[in-house]
Amino acid sequence: MVERLSAATLAFALAGAACASQAQPLADPTRPPTSVAPRAANESAGAGGPRLQSVLISGTRRLAVIDGVTVPLGGRFDGGTVVAIDEAEVKLRHGDGIQTLKLYPGVERAPVENKKESRP
Repeated sequence: MVERLSAATLAFALAGAACASQAQPLADPTRPPTSVAPRAANESAGAGGPRLQSVLISGTRRLAVIDGVTVPLGGRFDGGTVVAIDEAEVKLRHGDGIQTLKLYPGVERAPVENKKESRP
């Protein structure tokens, strides 16, 4: 009986070790994808320039996430100062010029007509 028990225990241990060696590490679900990870300090903005990724507007504060860096209204980013944050864009002042970063650069907003339906 002792031989059978130890052989079964050994087989179970070997099966567990084989499964553990093939296991994949779990990914952190809260970690942002690498496409939105902040750039290294020595990396340039590239041809597209800085990218606005998110805005947070509350009663007491306004924040923008630009290239993975959270910047408050009045804060500095890439040599400029954030002078305006609204729901779809951020304005950076660089010297005398203003740079506008759009949250959805390919989307143009237009007013919607308010059409009232006549009901009989």
